[in-house]
Amino acid sequence: MLIKSLVLKKDYLTTVNEKATLEEALKTLEESGYRCVPILDDTGTIFRGNIYKMHIYRHKSQGGDMKLPVTFLLKNATKTIRVNSPFYQVFFNIKDLPYISVLDNDGKFYGILTHARLLDMLSASWNIKNGSYVLTVLSDNAQGNLVKMAKIISKYCNIAGAMTLDAAAGELSGDFVRRTLFTLPAGIDEATLKTVVARLESKSFVVSEIEDLKAGRNIMSDENPGVWI
Repeated sequence: MLIKSLVLKKDYLTTVNEKATLEEALKTLEESGYRCVPILDDTGTIFRGNIYKMHIYRHKSQGGDMKLPVTFLLKNATKTIRVNSPFYQVFFNIKDLPYISVLDNDGKFYGILTHARLLDMLSASWNIKNGSYVLTVLSDNAQGNLVKMAKIISKYCNIAGAMTLDAAAGELSGDFVRRTLFTLPAGIDEATLKTVVARLESKSFVVSEIEDLKAGRNIMSDENPGVWI
């Protein structure tokens, strides 16, 4: 259901019919301002692929026939996800695309999920509007670490947001393999912040970075561990 809530539905999209010519498709792209749009069949329900403005320009510049069907330069025909797909599949499929096409449970075209919508959702995890500081806490993979960290922070303030990431191979030294970002709520003063950090580190967690959301800068980082800038 998370994917479904982020999708731009087909009724609000600019699309191209599979029988359109490259010339017609280019006109649609130029008028819409998009660099890429979906190609659909006559019924408007079957996704055929994407057509990119740059590919049509290249074809035209090389003297290519602009009366050819748009499917001649069709791309990404298999780059789709289902509306009920696990969310992690989005990241495997959308990596090099401006958007990923979404199909309903019957395999019909439902809409698209754009990079922008995906990033907006991820940005919301930081809860920047209602936050004061973001702590990056390093930990090992021991069972219960997330609960322990959350309990420590909750003794002094609420948690406005949280996100857990695995560190890339070789990125962290020693036994620290997980990075957890905690957003503290607005109104937290520096004394409370320092208390939270001290309590986390007394339990063998490492606070590697602290971002001041209001100031838009780091006040402690890996380059200056333990130093409040």
